[in-house]
Amino acid sequence: MGIAKIHGAEYPVRKIFSNDFVFRIPLYQRPYSWTTEQAGELLEDLLDFIGTGTTPVDDLTPYFLGSVVLIKQEHLPDAEVVDGQQRLTTLTILLSAIRHLVTGEYSEGLTKYLYEKGDKIEGNPNRYRLTLRERDADFFRDYVQDDAQIEKLRALDPRQLTDARRNVRANAVLFLDRLTKLAEPHRVRLAQFIAKQCLLVVVTTPDLDSAYRIFSILNDRGLDLSHSDILKSEVIGKLPRELQESYNERWEDAEEELGREAFSDLFAHCRMIYRKAKYKESVLKEFREFVVKKVGDSRKLIDEVLIPFADAYATLRTAGYESTEGAEGVNRLLRWLNRIDNVDWVPPAIAFLAKHKARPKELLRFLADLERLAAFMMVRRCGINERIERYSRVLDSFDKGEDLFADASPLQLTADERKAFLADLDGDVYRFTAERRLYVLLRLDAALSDGSASYDYGVISIEHVLPQTPPPDSEWCKWFTTEDARNKCVHRLGNLLLLNFKKNSSASNKPFEAKVKTYFTKGGVSPFALTTQAISEKEWTPEVVQKRQEAVLGKLKEVWRL
Repeated sequence: MGIAKIHGAEYPVRKIFSNDFVFRIPLYQRPYSWTTEQAGELLEDLLDFIGTGTTPVDDLTPYFLGSVVLIKQEHLPDAEVVDGQQRLTTLTILLSAIRHLVTGEYSEGLTKYLYEKGDKIEGNPNRYRLTLRERDADFFRDYVQDDAQIEKLRALDPRQLTDARRNVRANAVLFLDRLTKLAEPHRVRLAQFIAKQCLLVVVTTPDLDSAYRIFSILNDRGLDLSHSDILKSEVIGKLPRELQESYNERWEDAEEELGREAFSDLFAHCRMIYRKAKYKESVLKEFREFVVKKVGDSRKLIDEVLIPFADAYATLRTAGYESTEGAEGVNRLLRWLNRIDNVDWVPPAIAFLAKHKARPKELLRFLADLERLAAFMMVRRCGINERIERYSRVLDSFDKGEDLFADASPLQLTADERKAFLADLDGDVYRFTAERRLYVLLRLDAALSDGSASYDYGVISIEHVLPQTPPPDSEWCKWFTTEDARNKCVHRLGNLLLLNFKKNSSASNKPFEAKVKTYFTKGGVSPFALTTQAISEKEWTPEVVQKRQEAVLGKLKEVWRL
């Protein structure tokens, strides 16, 4: 396989919008998104740069507009824009606005930067310098690139336009209004400066992968081109042309529902569902190898994999499962899973939900076991390799149609795992990482509240009842007479409770009764069952802590079937 040749060169706009290039914005690119803020900043910057003097344009300092990354074969004009569509589109709108406001030969001269005129005799149509995504291409030609049409954009109702077309209209009106205030010679001088002294660095490469790498290096602003963008181009590009627009809309609808970042993450989760192993290559390469190749057909990939998996992922992320029965139980478990300190549980959840969406009882049972497994691995501090290996076995078992609820299933905890889990829960839980200990205590509190509690507080703190460093002459040291007695209790579940405000270190060492009255609650009540139980005690002795430890541990044994 040959090495892709990469070329880079600096060009003035007059060469950019010439027969040397025929730019096309591919489907995977975002819609035109520059607002009047960015477009206005560009125009004012250019006007400030040329000033109001009479210095010949050729003697002015060149103005650098940035870089453009293209997929382009050597010696051919056709160029797919990987990076730079916002600048190229905005420049086209600006040149069109100037063309509309200058006269005679100046206006005619600017047309060549917008399109190459066709030949009616030979039957050749106009060849446009820039073609936007198919959804907006005709609109852009009709109102911006064709002669004497740009002023008609004013009459369009922006509420009836897509975001991209609304941005085109707004920027065109902005340019027209601003340029109208300039004298004709100033407009002509601006056009000459843009054509001759505004420069772009053009980087070309013949394939998408190398273009993506270049883009990643050069571009440190705007919306990054992700592997989902590249895959979109490849997958939709293989569809029959008459289907591309409708499938492109479905793809973008799914992306909009999830959000760009989460949609990109979806491909990594899909890869895991099919690959069932840790990465050895990039998401892009492995998705192509293990998902695209296995599914085989672009339509099937979108209809049977991408869309249902995107729907399932959206449900997981929002805990928004809907059903005539069992929905609240499912969503409660999803809310717990979303508190897990990693996302390795997501692929099996997506796979199961996509297949069993209409079976709430099975879904509830599966998610209960998945949450138990995820909580076990979080509490036990299982590493990423161990987690991926375990979830891979769950996915493999699911694919094979095995009984996930059988004792030998990788979804279930073994006797040794249950024993180790319980030992950790019976130990110094406060010494867990912050995420791990808070998860355990919230899970416990919910169980004490019959699972109905909500935890949407801005702050949730964990407080020791018996202080970590009690004053020597305090009642705490009378109840816990030795350091060893304190150490056996202080960091365990029986001595911990929850607050819905920040801890106050100066209050921690107060006597038990004072802490109950002024610190553990606000207004005399607490939203946490765990705390309410603690403040009902009259004193806080080793016997009280041990009794509480046995009770709360028993509750967690029920929750996680230990």
